[in-house]
Amino acid sequence: MWLPFFGLIVGIALGLLSDITIPKEYENYLSIAVLAALDTLFGGIRAHLQNLYNEKVFVSGFFFNILLAASLAFLGVHLGVDLYLAAIFAFGVRLFQNIAVIRRLILSRWEKKHEN
Repeated sequence: MWLPFFGLIVGIALGLLSDITIPKEYENYLSIAVLAALDTLFGGIRAHLQNLYNEKVFVSGFFFNILLAASLAFLGVHLGVDLYLAAIFAFGVRLFQNIAVIRRLILSRWEKKHEN
């Protein structure tokens, strides 16, 4: 249980300590990829809490969502249409839905624990 948190702390520390900058023309791709990754992460947490977690589904969904989001942004740039906004909307809605379900599951488990 501690390993994901350790990885998160190490990743944040490395990101803050490095001097890596993202070129302006790739900012939309990166923001969409991060949003897709967060959507997949919270979907995995939700599936784990519902006892439906499958590692193959999580890993394949993680990479597929990132590739789909980046592809939409890439296609939109070449068509002159802001398609990345559609991906931001879709992944944003799913992200908030997953967070809401996670919150409800945690609250219901907490209530059951305190009732006993």
